[in-house]
Amino acid sequence: MTVNRRMVLGSFLAAGALWGGRAQAAESNGGGQAAPAQPNNAHAEPGNAAAPAPQPVHETLADKQYRPNIHFSPPTGFMNDPNGLIFDGRYFHLYYQYNPFGPYAGHVHWGHAVSTDLYTWQDLPIAIRETEAGEAYSGCAVLDRDNRSGLFPPRTQDKPQPGSVETAAQKAAQLFPSLPEDEQDRRSVNKQAQDLLDKTKTNTDLLRQLSDNPVSRDMSPVPMAPALPPMAGGLVAIYTRATPQRQTQYIAWSPDGGQTLKDYEGNPVLDIGHNSFRDPKVIWHAPTEKWVMVVVRSREHKVSFYGSFDLKHWMHLSDFGPSGITGVDYECPALAEVEVEGEAPGEKRWVLFVSINPGGPQGGSITQYFVGQFDGERFTPDDTIVDLTDFGKDSYALQTYENMPGNQTVYIAWLDNWQYCEELPNKSWRGIMTIPRKVVLRRDTAGWLRIAQNPYGLEALRQPAIPFALSRLEPQSSRQLSLPTGDAVELLLDVSLEDRASNLPDGDQGRAGRFVVAFSNRQGESLSIGFDGFSCQLWLDRSNLHGFTHPFFTGTFSSALIPGSRRFKLRIVLDACTLEVFANEGMSVGTALIYPASPLETLSFQVTNAAAVIHKVALYPLRKTMDRMEQG
Repeated sequence: MTVNRRMVLGSFLAAGALWGGRAQAAESNGGGQAAPAQPNNAHAEPGNAAAPAPQPVHETLADKQYRPNIHFSPPTGFMNDPNGLIFDGRYFHLYYQYNPFGPYAGHVHWGHAVSTDLYTWQDLPIAIRETEAGEAYSGCAVLDRDNRSGLFPPRTQDKPQPGSVETAAQKAAQLFPSLPEDEQDRRSVNKQAQDLLDKTKTNTDLLRQLSDNPVSRDMSPVPMAPALPPMAGGLVAIYTRATPQRQTQYIAWSPDGGQTLKDYEGNPVLDIGHNSFRDPKVIWHAPTEKWVMVVVRSREHKVSFYGSFDLKHWMHLSDFGPSGITGVDYECPALAEVEVEGEAPGEKRWVLFVSINPGGPQGGSITQYFVGQFDGERFTPDDTIVDLTDFGKDSYALQTYENMPGNQTVYIAWLDNWQYCEELPNKSWRGIMTIPRKVVLRRDTAGWLRIAQNPYGLEALRQPAIPFALSRLEPQSSRQLSLPTGDAVELLLDVSLEDRASNLPDGDQGRAGRFVVAFSNRQGESLSIGFDGFSCQLWLDRSNLHGFTHPFFTGTFSSALIPGSRRFKLRIVLDACTLEVFANEGMSVGTALIYPASPLETLSFQVTNAAAVIHKVALYPLRKTMDRMEQG
């Protein structure tokens, strides 16, 4: 007899409706024994020790100097992981871990901002607050289009829903329940209705332009015009409520397209009796017609998979791990189906992202990923390869966007590291998000599938390129130009190192030559990104910047590029205290915080004992999208 797996799962979930989410605790703890004592996370939260009341914010020079122009940062307070990344058809939502009371981790709420381009962000009120039930730790958001959860009240049929189109005939029926029998009279009634609709539409459009589009306003908006198309359901957040004793999974639904989130009365929906069980990411798995949650048993180094048909009742499906780099804690898992470039059209693989903290090879927090298959219940890696998303140390807790146009995989990560995030020189605000990055899978020179990641939509911010003609650099030469004051910049480079001339010495400048990109100032500070022709490796060196020192603020990082190839491509985004380096079309990415004591003002290109051919060079100032001058 063949057993339908979906029917079996459905039976378990139906039973779960009677038992409630707490039944999982008994299963996990040996039939109801006390939960094991575990710390709830590996990073201290000094902000929790302070009284949870707003304190006066005194902006410093560092707060202004290091505030990015195109990266999202909070108005004040402390921000870390991105949460609830979702596109609702009109707005990109960015929820995030947020302490509004001070520049330290603690008293975790969900902050909220929206954008129409993933760069121009408008702040909205806090979406989920810390309560007596605990802090609001990381989570996600989904569109429950068909109200499978039953959280949304039935829609009334006698009123057009927000976003729906009302016809003149429908308006006429409302105005005149009994239409005249005469054809000419009916046409007259319809014309009156159409005139009224036109006036209403004109007024509504004007009001929306003036007040309901939060992205176009400088001040906090009035409630947004609902962006969701007519549907039975809406936006649902799934997140962790955390106390020192227990971490459980909650759900909250939004009656207004994501602006406010209301906790479900039956919370928690998943409780296994642990205080190190957090960071749910939920996706809709179409082949098996159910929601799938990935969530970590953090200190056990396991990613757990759960299934649900209604977002309220969850059944354990499988576990993955320990695997790869374990560090101290697993955090912020993400599961995404990613396009494979250069293979059959529509070819995809599943990628499981797992953040670790502390214990990353570079020190502190980092994100690793696994490529494999997912059948709706179990993730199976294709191979034993484990890779990191970044060769720097300041990209963590990435989350992919749900409902992206064209099913693209796009993520945002926290541009920071738990080793020093609460001691940075800016004082009134702390925390930055990376620019959005599109992810695909591409085979490397050994045939392994690896992620390639590049800025998403950044071209729209480019201003006219700064004129600079450069096609060749002779050995031991350099060229330089001035950087635009106060602007974020994007630099594109395509370079080949020629063979070293036999009469040039090895010295300490690379046996086969080096090419260096340096950002510097008159105070002698410099930031360098360079390529070594002998080892075919790239380096990033922030050690000669003097605005911040810390035992864990590592100065140099490196990444292997294509073995035996002396040609490389770079795409560099420099914005205040942030640096993002995309090498060889995103196959190697380095993300780093940078803190020069004085602004960097000069860009130079240098070669040592081998000539360089510059196939392409372009420097673009980037249009400012984040203006915090009046909010800092």
